[in-house]
Amino acid sequence: MDPIRFTRELVDIESITGNEAQVGDFLATRLSTLGFNVQKGPVERHRFNVLALSPEQPKPPVVFSTHMDTVPPHIPSWEDDRRIYGRGTCDAKGIIAAMTEAALRLRGERIHPGLLFVVGEERDSLGAMIANEHPIGNKFLVNGEPTENTVALASKGTLRVELIAEGRMAHSAYPELGDSAIDKLIEALYRMRKMHLPQDPEVGPSTLNIGVIEGGRAPNVIADHARAQMLIRLVGSSDEIKRNIIDALRGLVRVEFPLEIPFVKLRTFRSLPTMVAAFTTDIPKLSNWGEPVLIGPGSIHVAHTEKEFIEKEQLMRAVDIYCQIGRELSAQA
Repeated sequence: MDPIRFTRELVDIESITGNEAQVGDFLATRLSTLGFNVQKGPVERHRFNVLALSPEQPKPPVVFSTHMDTVPPHIPSWEDDRRIYGRGTCDAKGIIAAMTEAALRLRGERIHPGLLFVVGEERDSLGAMIANEHPIGNKFLVNGEPTENTVALASKGTLRVELIAEGRMAHSAYPELGDSAIDKLIEALYRMRKMHLPQDPEVGPSTLNIGVIEGGRAPNVIADHARAQMLIRLVGSSDEIKRNIIDALRGLVRVEFPLEIPFVKLRTFRSLPTMVAAFTTDIPKLSNWGEPVLIGPGSIHVAHTEKEFIEKEQLMRAVDIYCQIGRELSAQA
C-alpha cells in the first residue's frame, strides 16, 4: 500500500465532524480488501467508528487509533515533491494511512495490531466515548495526533469556563438607574487573569485564553447581560481551579463549566524523543482501551489552517516508528 496515495484518497473525501459516513465506508471497504475483519460501531444516526482486526488475532495486545473527522472547511488534496496538502493531511488522515501501512508490515512479522478509527474528535470526542463502552481487552493504545513523530510525555487537559453576568437596563445618561452587566464581566475577567494557575515541572504551566466576549444592546444603553467564554489548558487536577474560580467570582457572575477533559501523563520510550502536547486528544475518553501512547507525523501548528500539510518524509518515517512501537509493546504484553 502507498501511504502517500492513501492519504490523498482519504483527504479528498469530505468528513467534517458530523459527516464522517462516507470516509468511514471507504475505510471499511479498503481495510476489508486488505484482509482485516472490519466492524462498524454505531455512534449516532449515520455516524460510526471503524474497528479493524486481524483474523489471526481478534484480541490484539496493541491497537492503533486516531480520528476520521476534520474541522471545516473541506480542502481537497494536492502535493509537491516534499508535501501533501489539504484538510486532514496531518490531522489526522495521514496518520490513518501510516497506521494502516504499519499494521500491514507488522502482519508480515506475525504481529497483529488492531486499528480503531473514530468520529467526532474535533468537537466532543463522541466516537471515543461510545468506543470506550465496547473495549476489546487490548493492553496498549497508540493514539495518533500530529506531534512531528515525537512521543508526548503528557497531554494537557481542557477546562471550558463560561461567565454569565446579569444587570439592569437604563439610559446611559443616568447610569445610577441601571446595573451594568458589562462592568461586572470586566471585573470578573480581571480577577480571572490575576488568578494563579498550576504548573508542572515537566510539562509547564496551565494557560488561560479568553476566546469570546459578548453582551449589551447599544452604546447608549446600560447593559443588562454579558457573557464570556474561555479555555484553560490544564496541567494537573481541575478541582482546585474550579473552586478558586467560584470563590473569586461569587456574587459577581454565574460560572459554568460546560466541558472538561483531564490532564494525562503518557508512556514514553527511551529510543524516541519526547514533547508535551498542549492540545487535547481522544485519549481521556478511551480509558478502557489500554495504556496510552501519543505520537504521529505532522505539525499541530499547521493543523486547522488553510495550508494544512504533512511532510512526505515524515509520513513514511511514521510508518517505521509505529512498527517499532508495535513490536516493543507486543513483546511486553
